[in-house]
Amino acid sequence: MRSARPAPSAGEYDGFVTTGRQYAPPVRPQHGRGDKRILQHLPAEAVSHALTPRNDLVLECEVAPGEFTQAHGPFVHYRRRVSADGTQSIEYRLQLPWFSWVFGPLVRMSLRRRPAPGHPEGKQPWWAPGDRLDERQVLVLGLLAAASMCCTFTNTLFTQTAHKVSDAFDVGGTGQGIAGAIVRVGIVFALPFAFRADRFGRRRVIRWLAVAAPVVCALGALAPNFPILVATQTIGRPLGLALDLLIAVVAAEEVPRNSRAYAASVMAMSGGLGGGVCVWLLPLTGVADWGWRIPFAASLIWLTVAVSLRRHLPETIRFQTTHARAPRLRTPRLGAMATIAFFSNLFVAPASFFQNRYLEEVRGYTNFGVTLFTILTATPAAIGLLVGGALADRYGRRIIGVAALVFGTLLINSSFAVSGSPMWGAAILGSICVGAAVPAIIVYRTELFPTASRGRAGGIITASSLLGGSIGLVAMGQLVDRDFGYAPALGVLALGQIAVAAIVLTRLPESAHRELEELNPEDRSAQQGTDEPTPGAEPVG
Repeated sequence: MRSARPAPSAGEYDGFVTTGRQYAPPVRPQHGRGDKRILQHLPAEAVSHALTPRNDLVLECEVAPGEFTQAHGPFVHYRRRVSADGTQSIEYRLQLPWFSWVFGPLVRMSLRRRPAPGHPEGKQPWWAPGDRLDERQVLVLGLLAAASMCCTFTNTLFTQTAHKVSDAFDVGGTGQGIAGAIVRVGIVFALPFAFRADRFGRRRVIRWLAVAAPVVCALGALAPNFPILVATQTIGRPLGLALDLLIAVVAAEEVPRNSRAYAASVMAMSGGLGGGVCVWLLPLTGVADWGWRIPFAASLIWLTVAVSLRRHLPETIRFQTTHARAPRLRTPRLGAMATIAFFSNLFVAPASFFQNRYLEEVRGYTNFGVTLFTILTATPAAIGLLVGGALADRYGRRIIGVAALVFGTLLINSSFAVSGSPMWGAAILGSICVGAAVPAIIVYRTELFPTASRGRAGGIITASSLLGGSIGLVAMGQLVDRDFGYAPALGVLALGQIAVAAIVLTRLPESAHRELEELNPEDRSAQQGTDEPTPGAEPVG
């Protein structure tokens, strides 16, 4: 078993330290730098309530009459004072890298508008996860969300530009599909990094991948021919996938049990922003014959995220804590998740990969039209991601995931069969439904496996997903070249989603509201000093 210092309690996070070069020290900004202040003049009837400690976004403790500090919550620095004349002053500092522009105003609004008396104790605002996060968890989620933008950009890059690159090098639909399959088969390059993360730590591998993925993808801008371009993306894209799966591992290991699906939805939403950057660059591909090289060169912008990760990302608490070393993967769980990944991507990969070509060839869209359609139909997926994550944490993964997946598949397939407003409507609603299914189902990839095997299992599942996507791309390319039609071809591939729904409902346990150690007794047994499962602690599912 792996030995390390005991896991700290919530209160110990403030003094969190690590040893060894693979661990990052916590970020400790100097007091006063970047602090925000809220000054309010409360009505007389609200003063008595203001003189009691808060228990919502932040849990307060009273240190002096009318003066409160944070006992547990997301702030690096927090102090609230209420004077006798009803003046309330709140000073706080939120250490949320990259996304403070999104959540900062929501935090400020929640601090200004305290829940009324009688509000359930500990209940979080509508926009926040189900559990109250501490400052470390907020920092980690912000960094992971930024890394998600990078990995989704690198994963989307070839998909979004393949039709333009194919035209530039005079490659047909079959060749385009085969190239997409080859790029996906490159997942073999990602597996060693997943395995190393289980042995040497998540942070060390993540900070290396955050540099390697954008640099290798950017080499595509220099490719003199189609095969060399495909070769660069066959290496670069899997590096982004390895980064993506380790992001999911860290998020699952860091956040509380009632917030894992929420964290998955935040990662997916920020990843969608990274993919959107790639889509926004598509109009530049038409500025010249070499315009397709611009998005590949733009990959280097994500090195700024790599610098941030290297400076501030700590190792996960669970990896540092004692856990079973390389326990045997349970075949039923791994087989179920690999099958789900295979059949899901059998449909999703070609639906995404061939969308731009469909819009240009069948609907006559220009570069700008394709970009506009992609942005306006994909952006609403954020609604589905946010709602799906919240519902999955509250009501369970299985029912939410299956319902959203089935309706989303039907709508996406329909968008390839109609034109005009019905096509836009089906694509938008399908995007929302599929978005809702993502956090509910994808969170299982990290929940169902112990700490020392979480990266390894994620790598195998991702490989199965890429295999399904590769087969789907080849099949779709051949069917389209034989004039089978886009909608009928996708309809055939969509049948695999029935298998996905059946497996989720019958083979997977309900993991909402359960600690990872409850789902994986191996870790709990290791913490108790034995590699054998605790008596009566059978795996769930």
